Amino acid sequence: MTLSQHGGSSVVRRWQLADTLKGLRDQAGLTQEQAVGKLKEGAGRWSAAKLSRIETRVHRVKPREAEQLLDAYGVMDTELRAALMQLATTSAEQGWWVSFGDELPDAVKPLISIEDGLVALRDFQPQLFHGLLQTADYARAMMNAVSPGAYGPEELERLVTARMIRQHVLAKSSPPRTHFIIDQAVLERFVGDASIMRAQLRKLLDVAEGPHVTVQVLPRDAGGTPGMEGPFALLSLPDPIPDIGYTEGPAGMLYIEDRDRVRLLTLRFGILTELALSCADSTDLIIEAMNSYA
Repeated sequence: MTLSQHGGSSVVRRWQLADTLKGLRDQAGLTQEQAVGKLKEGAGRWSAAKLSRIETRVHRVKPREAEQLLDAYGVMDTELRAALMQLATTSAEQGWWVSFGDELPDAVKPLISIEDGLVALRDFQPQLFHGLLQTADYARAMMNAVSPGAYGPEELERLVTARMIRQHVLAKSSPPRTHFIIDQAVLERFVGDASIMRAQLRKLLDVAEGPHVTVQVLPRDAGGTPGMEGPFALLSLPDPIPDIGYTEGPAGMLYIEDRDRVRLLTLRFGILTELALSCADSTDLIIEAMNSYA
């Protein structure tokens, strides 16, 4: 999936509205062509191309367009109409992250918007700690290690700031359910210095105490696992948006919507959950690793 530029508005609210409207058209038993025919009987300028852009999340639905679509689909439920009209009105509102302006790289803004709307996150990491778990010092040392000499001081600090801002999602009044599986090698991989690693593992333990957070460690003796192909995440967003796969690496950020590929990732995460240590045993191993960085 390629994310179109949404500026500072909510990607998730746009997707939720678009997917709901498409579902309502299907429930009404209308093809896109039939729906356009009904829409042309009323106000507004409609075409098959415009409706397609709405349903594929390219075109933002304005409130008056949402109302016309609901009329065409025969939606009379007042509560549902009010909820969808609210989505149409608020989908263009700027998110809290906009106040950080140029401190956030443009490539990160869509991800922050998606994370802000998460219902749940499942993530596996074989090489490093997830960005939502990192301390600023660990993030800084990791970026310098991965891309030595690539960033000037100001750019590096912007990237670190962006990573710290992303962690806002875990501090919300209604945070998403998060499940992190971390390879044991990540605990043992020396990044920065001993004090950075000790503080990083202390933060991991602190975050794991949250009632909405699950942290498991995949032990070294697990052998070959579905995680050998690399890191991946499953992003659960509000209904009716289906789960989305996500991964990032040297080629950039990749969002996966193909249902077969998402099902495969879900299966892989389930297997990794079974192979990983229990939360209690994972905590013991994290404490042991933290104490090794004396």
